[in-house]
Amino acid sequence: MKKIGMVLLSVLFTLSVLSACSSNDNNNKESSGQASSSNGSSKDVVKLTFWGGVPAESGPQEIVDTWNKEHPNIQVTYVRYVNDDSGNLKLDTALASGQSVDIFANYTKPLLTKRASSGSALDLSQFNDYNIDEKMGPGAKEWAVDDKYYALPTKRNLHFVWLNKDALDKAGLPVPTDWTLADVEQYAKALKTDTRWGYSTFPFWRDIVTFDGSLAVQGYVKEDGTSNLGVPIVRDALKLNYDMMHTSKVSPPISLIETTKMNLIAEFLGNKLAMLNAGEWVFRDANNLKDYPRDFKVAFAPLPRVTKEQDDFRYLGGLGDAIAINAKSEYKEEAWEFLKWYADGGMLPQASGGRIPASKDADQAKAIELLLGDLKDKYDVESLERILSNDLPTFQVTLPQEVIDLRGDEFDKYYINAQSLDDTINNVVKRHNEYLKRH
Repeated sequence: MKKIGMVLLSVLFTLSVLSACSSNDNNNKESSGQASSSNGSSKDVVKLTFWGGVPAESGPQEIVDTWNKEHPNIQVTYVRYVNDDSGNLKLDTALASGQSVDIFANYTKPLLTKRASSGSALDLSQFNDYNIDEKMGPGAKEWAVDDKYYALPTKRNLHFVWLNKDALDKAGLPVPTDWTLADVEQYAKALKTDTRWGYSTFPFWRDIVTFDGSLAVQGYVKEDGTSNLGVPIVRDALKLNYDMMHTSKVSPPISLIETTKMNLIAEFLGNKLAMLNAGEWVFRDANNLKDYPRDFKVAFAPLPRVTKEQDDFRYLGGLGDAIAINAKSEYKEEAWEFLKWYADGGMLPQASGGRIPASKDADQAKAIELLLGDLKDKYDVESLERILSNDLPTFQVTLPQEVIDLRGDEFDKYYINAQSLDDTINNVVKRHNEYLKRH
């Protein structure tokens, strides 16, 4: 009996050890991302991280919450990065160092090209269940890198001039439908007061929305391989912008904008700026009457050309918010499923901030409804609809970021009276040619 008892004890001990090991194994599985279902089985829960430049509270959080509710086995977390130099550096560092990035938004073609070239963006041609050209239209091609898609453009890019309609009415001025920078200056003179500037734009966009609209057609490089940045349209645009800052003084000087960190959106919505050359992203604040209360109606005009003779002018626009998948992501298929859903309507919660889906399968009427909400009386809807329905020729920024930066350096020297217009043009051409030799 004693021997039998010892055997029983040995068996019980072995069973208890096996049970403990089994318990520990289950705990380890759950901590590594597996979730048990109600019938006792377990499934992997894939966790994706989506980096974008839009504040989470302006739509992205609602987007991922909706997805997560509908797809319990693929959970998405949104990480916001600021779409500026430091923010893009933060994203690029995360991609290079293997931090948690599965999906990420690109807001300019040069940055996407850089990320595709470095191996950070996945070639989407491996997926054959979604025709990007059919869904998004011909504008999608402007986002192709070496004829391949490394990102899915998801929204309609809208760039235009925001106008204080009440100020226009008081000055007896109609909402422009086709105008030049010289026209802008005349409007700005009529709209400027002791407490309100007439016109401004963000320093970065000042050049891109004017002469780049022609250089996108002419080309930034001549047939002989040298810089084309010295053409007359560049000189004309710089001179007109300079005059508005320093001669007629209807625009805040660039030095004032930068030294005071002037918030141009707040200036416009606060009736301290009559006209703002910007885009659809301003809706995010214009619809926020709590933080930006206003008692005037907003109207919309197309971007101004430099001169009436600028027949080859194209409007900055096309498609934007090109979403890419990290080529190093462990969950490429799951990321692709999310990206398709996002593009075809999942992104609608961002419409109130001006992000109108590009996909033909998204509900466009719903997007416009969300864009204006119950604030239709705060906008000149007729001019907005004219902008939205205008099938104007558009272009994407394709100039490498290094060239954008170097010419911006020289332009700023001219705008702050640190060098002449002739020296500015000569220096830009010289530095661009040096860049072309290196590349």
